[in-house]
Amino acid sequence: MAHIESEFVRHTACENCGSSDAKSEYSDGHTYCFVCHTRTAGNAENTHTHQMSNNVQLKGSAVRLQRRGISEQTNQKYKIFRDGELLRFHYFTSDGILQGAKVKTKQKDFYYEGITTDTLFGQHLFPSSGKRIIVYEGELDAASGYEAMTGWPHVSLPHGAASAKKDIQKQIPLFQGYEEIVLFFDGDNAGRKAAEDAASVLPPGKVKIARLDSYKDASEALQANDSEAIRRAIWDAKPYQPDGIVDAKTLLNEVTTPQKESDHDYPYEGLNKKLRGIRYGSLITFTSGTGQGKSTITREIATHLLNKGERVGFLDLEASNRQTALGLMSTAVGKPLHIGEHSEQELKEYFSNTIANWNLYMFDGFGSYDPDVVYNRIEYLASGLECRLIFLDHLSILLSGLDGDERRMIDQTMTRLRSLVERTGITLFLVSHLRRASNDRKSSEEGGRVSLSMLRGSHSISQISDAVIALERDQQSEEGRSDTTLRVLKNRYSGETGIATKLTYDLSNCRFSENETTEPSFLRGTSETTDF
Repeated sequence: MAHIESEFVRHTACENCGSSDAKSEYSDGHTYCFVCHTRTAGNAENTHTHQMSNNVQLKGSAVRLQRRGISEQTNQKYKIFRDGELLRFHYFTSDGILQGAKVKTKQKDFYYEGITTDTLFGQHLFPSSGKRIIVYEGELDAASGYEAMTGWPHVSLPHGAASAKKDIQKQIPLFQGYEEIVLFFDGDNAGRKAAEDAASVLPPGKVKIARLDSYKDASEALQANDSEAIRRAIWDAKPYQPDGIVDAKTLLNEVTTPQKESDHDYPYEGLNKKLRGIRYGSLITFTSGTGQGKSTITREIATHLLNKGERVGFLDLEASNRQTALGLMSTAVGKPLHIGEHSEQELKEYFSNTIANWNLYMFDGFGSYDPDVVYNRIEYLASGLECRLIFLDHLSILLSGLDGDERRMIDQTMTRLRSLVERTGITLFLVSHLRRASNDRKSSEEGGRVSLSMLRGSHSISQISDAVIALERDQQSEEGRSDTTLRVLKNRYSGETGIATKLTYDLSNCRFSENETTEPSFLRGTSETTDF
């Protein structure tokens, strides 16, 4: 790499990797990013140059850094040399060949001389295997750690916290040779995140994370003449435990605190008997063929909950807010307000008796169904408005905002919705369509029996949902309007599946009435199998 004798000017953002301040600009116009190692040519690129790979030399000399509390002997070991008003941290390959130096100015700016190396600072000083190695963010931290505990290898990251994961990955063979790896990064948010990122790629079971309670880093502790704090942080370093792994011994209070079986009930007794009510932290999917009443039944459940004073979020992606509001009002007052003519005064009266008294929040997408926007609004409903009961109608419209393979899109969408439910503790009622029936099978629109295998596009709908409820009705019945059968296809809570109840819809009052369950005799007292 050619090097030009130039002076550091400033830190700036890197367009290549996105770092906010890792790119350095120099007086001759060339730049270098210490995160992604991108270098751009300057105005004088072809003048006054020499090959640093052949001519790089140690510059300056080791002296005691009085304010830092680092001895001349330690600086000589690490080749931390003072050169006038500059401080040079010399970098070597793993086998000890000098490559270059990171230079710190009196103004605390940094630039690099020579050829950059992927090795850790100080790595060449220690064996490639052993009992314990301690990794710091900065060179002075590593030297401070060595001052406090000379018996162990102390090294640091070549490019700081921003590139910790990448730099650690490049040295995996080194870390595999040690029994214990202690990450002793800064105590700020950036340092904590860098430690988590770095630990995630290191050999499992070997990593510990050291923390200082009273100081930002090891250098600050040594400046306060508190070597004991550094030693204590290393000895007390906690084993790294990645997110999602929990020691079951810590669950005593969680599993022994009595909980009620349900948080709310359904407006249908048969459904309550099968599902044992509505529980927070659940994803409930309603499915059927086209025109079977999925939207109608979810509106009736929502109205039932709203009339009890609950806070409800309703995202109806298939209808305008006017249509959805009138549908909910119609169910509440028992009159089809969306059909025929109604005076303004009449509608205002119904509104004041329903929506005006409800804690109802709706979604207006302005014709846009960007999935990221919908996820964001659901999270806001849950966290910002404290709605713990949310309805999303329906999945197919949400997927229409994505490009790609339908099966993969459904998998990704269901996973994100499940994550929302777990993170916020809401109950999410989801409406999903069925795929078209094969030619040799009676369709659900003709009263055919629905199964989990008929869910559209992907098994993830059934796998991720806590409960799946199908609606079956023969729309072409010669005997007139037929009953709607509610069939529980999946029930993770108790495993009870099968026909829950039969409902009759009355067009005159926009409501379902429940009939006595007529479960076939061979199913009475039993349940269909389900995986839970």
